Amino acid sequence: MTTFQSLIKTLAFIAVTLAAGLPAAAESFLAKLMPDVEVGELVEGADAFGATHPDIPAVEVLSGGERIGWAFVTSDLVSTTGYSGKPIHTMVAVDDAAQVIGVELVRHSEPIVLIGIPDSKVKALVADYRGLDLVAEAESGGTAHQLDIISGATVTIMVIDDSIVRAGLKVARQLGLGGLAVEETGTGPQFEFDTDAEAAPDWMTLEGDGTLRRLSLDVGQVNAAFEAMDDPRAAERALTEAPETTFIEMQAALVSHPAIAEVLLGTSPAQNLNDWLEEGDHAIAIVGRGLYSFKGSGYVRGGIFDRIVLIQDDVSVRFRDRMHKRINTIAADGAPVFNEADLFKIPADSGFDPAKPFRIQLLVQREVGAIEKVFTTFDLGYQLPEKYLRSVAPPPPADVPTSVDEVTSQSETDAHQALWKRIWAGKTVEIAVLATMLTVLTGVFFFQTFATRNERSFFWFRIGFLTVTLVYLGWYANAQLSVVNLMALFGSLVSGFSWQAFLLDPLTFILWFSVAAALLFWGRGAYCGWLCPFGALQELLNRIAKALHIPQWTLPWGLHERLWPLKYMIFLGLFGVSLTSIEQAERLAEVEPFKTAIILNFVRAWPFVAYAAALLIAGLFVERFFCRYLCPLGAALAIPARMRMFDWLKRYHECGNPCQTCANECPVQSIHPTGEINPNECINCLHCQVLYQSETTCPVVIKKMKRRAKVGAAPDLSRDISGHPNQTKTQTAT
Repeated sequence: MTTFQSLIKTLAFIAVTLAAGLPAAAESFLAKLMPDVEVGELVEGADAFGATHPDIPAVEVLSGGERIGWAFVTSDLVSTTGYSGKPIHTMVAVDDAAQVIGVELVRHSEPIVLIGIPDSKVKALVADYRGLDLVAEAESGGTAHQLDIISGATVTIMVIDDSIVRAGLKVARQLGLGGLAVEETGTGPQFEFDTDAEAAPDWMTLEGDGTLRRLSLDVGQVNAAFEAMDDPRAAERALTEAPETTFIEMQAALVSHPAIAEVLLGTSPAQNLNDWLEEGDHAIAIVGRGLYSFKGSGYVRGGIFDRIVLIQDDVSVRFRDRMHKRINTIAADGAPVFNEADLFKIPADSGFDPAKPFRIQLLVQREVGAIEKVFTTFDLGYQLPEKYLRSVAPPPPADVPTSVDEVTSQSETDAHQALWKRIWAGKTVEIAVLATMLTVLTGVFFFQTFATRNERSFFWFRIGFLTVTLVYLGWYANAQLSVVNLMALFGSLVSGFSWQAFLLDPLTFILWFSVAAALLFWGRGAYCGWLCPFGALQELLNRIAKALHIPQWTLPWGLHERLWPLKYMIFLGLFGVSLTSIEQAERLAEVEPFKTAIILNFVRAWPFVAYAAALLIAGLFVERFFCRYLCPLGAALAIPARMRMFDWLKRYHECGNPCQTCANECPVQSIHPTGEINPNECINCLHCQVLYQSETTCPVVIKKMKRRAKVGAAPDLSRDISGHPNQTKTQTAT
């Protein structure tokens, strides 16, 4: 495993080196999106945008030629990544008093519009941030306002809220709005972990000295909090348990300090934690019990723990599934029994300072309707006790750089490299599984004669491989390629190519690299036939249908051949739309049921589920119905399929004339009645290669076997019955 980890790090280094060597687009999101925004709709009374600030991506907002505020796009200043993995671009305007005077959701790729939540509802909620006082937010650590959340879009709204506050504070401090100023770092006392410090061995003492901090809420307190809200429905749905019943008891400790980790987790788990954390990372342990879970179940669907967030001044850290590990056993003496105990990683590039106070904000929800919820928050404050810290001398003042732009660019490059390395290292297991799958599949293709020699063994090998593709690669790792990826790639090539967006997802990056290589060797079948999770789902369901004796429909060749072009027309239509609007093309790309069936596990609005189910039901009767006739990704990969350099699939002269065995048994009817294999439609399932060697099915092989048996059974007249040479025949011959 160490060797493999080294390989992963090497690949990541190569990738980030390539990324660093390519020119990144210098244009800010503000410059790109400003033409899409009507200044009068952003800020009431405004009539124009003015000059852009020379130091930060902010532009003047003018009214009658006078500046009334500054506008900026949050994604230029802070991370705004939501469920989709892409930035949520929100334009915000603030005045000289650090009051928000305008907010507009400009562009996003979130799936909220596609799950029954109108985009207008989200935009209306965002617009309500007008009047937000950033000075009050700076004093309260970002919690001076009431957070309104739309049920079903919890994470999206929380990301938008977080980005508006943090980006607004950055701009206000940089421009000195409302009396705010940039916080100077490195001028006061600085602290680091004291590795010689020891932690108490028992739970009670750890609570007493502040190593553990607690948030305790009973049912009465939670009911009172919801009663104080403006929405009367919250009070009407009060919890019915006794007021003193524990709603949640949540405790936290900073376990990146080695002494705390060893006491709470034990020696071996503490070492595992240390191995898990990269340089500069920190970790917090959170345990809880009671009626309410601090984890919830949202992370299972979307990968984000939407009920907790770490907040420290302007820094906020949202925890994703890759930043999480479960705690199996609490080692401290006298520890209570908890319902859940978990570790959460705090990334090095988050700006978190373990020596400063921070808080864990808990989001509590209450259903007030069939699909509606209201929310409120509670805070668990934490300050690492002084005994775990020691003071260090502040670093000497840095020399004034000759070029600020050069230093900034270099720091951004370093940050990007650190991000890629951390993401790739965090996906080590997934990358290992994918690399193993690719290695095995490559071996099968190169040695296909040997692999397909035993029909039964190869059948179960393929079923097993497709099961891993569906369950692990699809439902677990969400590594489902899409035509949207190709449209994004083309858009990137047109607007200024950068590796950054593509390296964010290692599995997708590796898969596309492998698909590109496979197109040159085997065509589209390497992916479509073996590595596509939705294709695997279709084939496995069809196998079940066959086992249940559900009738299989073989379309007449003429009709089948005329249905082929449908997927090419769909792809070309999507590609044409993407040239004018990538967002509209992404919506139309819902013709692919991948998001519904693989990414969201059918947890969507009923029309999308019904559409995906209809395609799967059709596939019960016509194997891989969607792949054959409707898949735009398959069409996109089929177009360059004829560029492949090798023709690996063996054929006999008799194939097609007169033998039709392979053509009749091909799962996707990619073999023409005349015997030729259409590389645009072939999925490389290798069934024809199994038949090519079959001694019970292939007429050519059967005929050869009979001929050999006949030759072997013929008497040898040159020898007598005892096996000695026949003298008479020999002499005559002589």
